Amino acid sequence: MLHRHLNHQGFTLAAIDDVIGRGKRRDWAELRRAALQDPALFKKVLRICEAYTQDPYAQRYHFWKHYAERHLA
Repeated sequence: MLHRHLNHQGFTLAAIDDVIGRGKRRDWAELRRAALQDPALFKKVLRICEAYTQDPYAQRYHFWKHYAERHLA
């Protein structure tokens, strides 16, 4: 996924936020594959998602939060 405000393609916190917030299915699959190979990415996902969990309509972030928690358990 090309990030509109980032000049790299790594999974930094900003890139993860961008993928979750405006990514498509293919972008999500790429994040999932990367996180399964490097479980530290799940911790980054949780960190990003915590900022959005107060909003019940931020369903993308709720999904990823639960997914990351499940894989870290």
